[in-house]
Amino acid sequence: MLKITNVSLYKGATYMIEFEDRDAEFLNREIVSRFNLKAGITLPLSAWEDIKAEEEYRKARERALYLLDVRDYSYIELFRKLEKNYSEDTCYRVADKMVELGAINDRRYAAGLARHYVEVKGFGKSRAFRELRNRGLTSEVVKAALEVYEEDEDVTWYDRLRALVEKKYIRYLDDEKGVIKVKNALVRYGYSYDLIRDVLRDIAEEYGEEE
Repeated sequence: MLKITNVSLYKGATYMIEFEDRDAEFLNREIVSRFNLKAGITLPLSAWEDIKAEEEYRKARERALYLLDVRDYSYIELFRKLEKNYSEDTCYRVADKMVELGAINDRRYAAGLARHYVEVKGFGKSRAFRELRNRGLTSEVVKAALEVYEEDEDVTWYDRLRALVEKKYIRYLDDEKGVIKVKNALVRYGYSYDLIRDVLRDIAEEYGEEE
């Protein structure tokens, strides 16, 4: 059993909890008020551990809200970020709470990332897929986010690759060595060999005719 001998304001919203025959500990005002902690009460050790767990959850929750105010995170990304400082149970609890609040939505997050990688960065399907998976998103969620680009009748993967080549690489296609370098770069962008071949062939034919 633990006997509390004194509860006093320490600094800001932090209170110092002093015990008989035990070092003092510190809790936020919210936790002190919720559990009605005051001098003279006696607690089982298990009850105190529960109180400490609530204090950790409060800290982790505040940290999560701060992180999500800066940018979006996937469920797993946020969990891994919190896991550096908090227990596994607390991290799962906080991540679940963020989902409940709507602060985390993996499908919404995946759709935004897909737009960034495909439309802004110009990545092909395989590179975009890898990048999204690296953010802790499931294959199912990633496939759903990229499906939009499969169904886009106005702008196909061919169109996106061609636009990328004409914007960044057209000047390197004058000789075989340059073509090889461009092919390697486009593979790193996540485009298939077949698609790269088709785009470069069509560009060579079109620009060759112009000459």
